[in-house]
Amino acid sequence: MTTSAQADPAQGAPGSGPGPLRGIRVIDASTILAGPLCAQLLGDFGADVIKIEHPVAGDGMRGHGESKNGIPLWWKEISRNKRTIGLSLSDPDGAALFRRLVEDADVVVENFRPGTLERWGLGPDVLHGINPGLVLVRITGFGQTGPYASRAGFGTLAEAMSGFAHLTGEPDGPPTLPAFGLADTICGIAASSATTMALYHRERDPEHRGQVIDMNLIEPIMAAVGPSPTVYDQLGVIGHRHGNRSTNNSPRNTYRTCDGHWVAVSTSAQRIAERVLELVGHPEVVEEDWFATGGGRAAHADLLDGLVGGWIGERTREKVIAEFTAAGAAVAPVYDARDLVEDPHIRETGMLTTVEDEDFGPLLMHNVMWRMSRTPGAIRFTGRARGADTEHVLTEELGVSPGELAALRERKAVS
Repeated sequence: MTTSAQADPAQGAPGSGPGPLRGIRVIDASTILAGPLCAQLLGDFGADVIKIEHPVAGDGMRGHGESKNGIPLWWKEISRNKRTIGLSLSDPDGAALFRRLVEDADVVVENFRPGTLERWGLGPDVLHGINPGLVLVRITGFGQTGPYASRAGFGTLAEAMSGFAHLTGEPDGPPTLPAFGLADTICGIAASSATTMALYHRERDPEHRGQVIDMNLIEPIMAAVGPSPTVYDQLGVIGHRHGNRSTNNSPRNTYRTCDGHWVAVSTSAQRIAERVLELVGHPEVVEEDWFATGGGRAAHADLLDGLVGGWIGERTREKVIAEFTAAGAAVAPVYDARDLVEDPHIRETGMLTTVEDEDFGPLLMHNVMWRMSRTPGAIRFTGRARGADTEHVLTEELGVSPGELAALRERKAVS
C-alpha cells in the first residue's frame, strides 16, 4: 500500500484532508512525544494541523532518534500532515499571533508545565474567551493539579510510578524500563481518543462549547499495567517480576530455536494450551487436574517451559511456526526491525507504507493506525523543515503584512 505525499506548501490547508476529521483545525503546540503523537493521529484522519515550534531552537522532537544527512527521520513521521510555523509563545507578539490562530481553531494540544500558558496570557480562560468552542488538550507528567503538578514529568517517570517497571524484568533482576517511549505513546493515543470525544460532545452541545482535557502520562499506562491497585486493595497482594512468564497462564514465554532465533508462545485459551502440549508430545500432561485452569498451569511453569522449550530448541524457527500454525496453536516470531519490514503480512495489510518525501524520495513509515471503511485516513505529506509554512499561514491566513513578518523575524518572534 503506497500513499503519495506532495511537497506543495499549501497542502494540508483547511478541509483538504480526507477522513472523519476533515474541516477540523488543530494547533499542535506540544513537544516530545505524547502531544505530537496525539496531533499526528488527528492529522492522519483529516484534521488540518498547524505545528508550532520555537523559532530559534526548533522543536525538541527534531533531535530525537536517528538522522540521515542531518535530517531527523522520526520527525518525518511524527510531524506528517502538519504545517509547521516558527512562533515564540513567550514573546508578546508571538502570543498575540497565537491568539489569532485560536480564533478559528477547534483543538489546541500543549504540554507545557502547569501555569506556563497562563503566564504567557494564553490560559484556558483567555482562549475560551476568544473561542468558546475550543478543545484544549493539556498533557503533563502529573496533571494540572495535585502535589506533583509542578514537577518535571517525562514518560520514564510514568513508567516507573505506574507499576510497569516494578513488574517488568527477571525475578532476580532490577525493575526494567522500556527502551522506547511507551508511556508517551499510550498517552498520545489516549489523548487523541479524548479529543474526539470532546469534539463529539461539542457537536451535541446546544451552545457548541469546548472544554479542557487534563491528561497526564501516568493514568494511560496504569490502565495498561492492569488492576494491581484493586488487587492490593482487596487482597493486600503486591505483584512481582516474572520475566516473560504470566501469572495467569502457562506456557507463556519466549523460546530459542535451534537456528538462533526466538519465538513467543501464548496459551491464554485452555484449548490452545492443550494443543501446544499435544504438539510437543506430552498429551499426558493435559490430563493433570492442575492443567485445567490458567492459574494451575502458571503454578507449573517450570515443567511446562521445560517441555515446550525443549521441543522448540530442537527445531528451526520456520519449522516451529509451521507446526504450531498447522496445530492451531499460538506462536509468533520475535522480530527486529528488518524482520518487521520484510514480513509479508505486515506489508500486504499496509501496516507499513511508503510515502514520497521531499528529502528522501520514497520513505517507509508506519501507516495510519487503524482502518476505517468509510472515512479512511491518509498520509498527505511528511514532516517539514522548520518554519516551512510560517509565511503562508501568517500572511495568507492571518493577514500579516510582509513588512510586519520581516520585523517579527528580525526580533526572532517568528521564523
